[in-house]
This record gives sequence, C-alpha cells and structure tokens, in this order.
Amino acid sequence: MAIDFAEAADKAKAINPAPALKGVHHSAFRCRDAEETRKFYEDILGLPLKAALVFEEEPGSGRAIPYMHLFFELGDGNYVAFFDVPEGAHSGKFKMKWGMDLHFAMEAESHATMMAFKERLDQAGVPCFGPIDHHFVHSIYFYDPNGINVEITCRDPKHDEIMAEESANAAEIMAAWTARTAAQKALNAAQKT
Repeated sequence: MAIDFAEAADKAKAINPAPALKGVHHSAFRCRDAEETRKFYEDILGLPLKAALVFEEEPGSGRAIPYMHLFFELGDGNYVAFFDVPEGAHSGKFKMKWGMDLHFAMEAESHATMMAFKERLDQAGVPCFGPIDHHFVHSIYFYDPNGINVEITCRDPKHDEIMAEESANAAEIMAAWTARTAAQKALNAAQKT
C-alpha cells in the first residue's frame, strides 16, 4: 500500500498541532551476530548492554521467527538497539553502507572526548577517519561489524548560534532544493528498479 505523504501532511495541518516528542528512545538496526555486536558496542565503545530480549514471533504478524533485540545505553539514557534475526542474515545484508544511505551519530561531551574515542578505535585496530569539521559539529567516522557507518560528533562552540542562523533560512533553502532536484527525482521515480 503506497502512502501519499504529501496528502497526509496537508491533512495533518488541519488537525491540532502535533504533540511534543521527548526525544529518541532508541534507533534499531539489524545485526549479523548479537555477541559480535555486543563486543563492539560494549567492549570497544563502552556502551553498557541493558537488555537482551529473545522473542519467538514477529510483532504484529505473529509469524514464527526467533530473534533477539539488544539495547545499549547511551549517556543520556537513550539507546542504540539491534535485531539479531538469523533467518535471512546473509552476508550481503552486512556490507559497508554508504554514510548517506545509513549512518547514525552519537554525541561526545567535548572535542577531547571525541578524539579519545578516535585514539581508542585506532589502538583497537578499527579504521577511523576524521575529525571532519562540519561547521556546526566536528565528527569522526568508522564502521561497526554490521556495515553501519557510525559517527561520534561534538558540538562546535558556536553550535547554537550557527543552528539559529540555519533555522532562519531553512524553509527558503528547502524550497530552492526541492525546485533544483525535482526533475531528477521525477526521473528516478519513473525508473523501475
């Protein structure tokens, strides 16, 4: 079933304002192996494993499919989570993904903390590049055992000022980008893959 999100957005505008969301509780990804993933996130990155839940069926459908759901806790009380689903877990699912297709960023307290992670990753033999200056944040990048591009970032001292300036122009920039990319996106939509 295809959803017309433009139509849904128009309908939502007519409804009361959206309730506020507190934050991200967890982001979840597929993993090749629960223990390999635990070693990386807990032993290398220092994120404590807070839950390892085993289920026997897919939520919602009731289809029999055993899987494990892992939760690693971040310093702010939120989580990065993984599904270990042996069914269909062929190696092609875990090839390194282009960061613009999939990546997530965890925030370090300071530039020094971010660089301490870079040194730790380098010493552990995990290839890591950066730091990259993104103007409002500075980041290092590496891959986890599941082919996911992981970023550790820290805010630039002028982060809030920069983001306020960017916010003031965001609607105008979005409109220009939409117009600039419309023809390519129409071609993409017409292609059968």
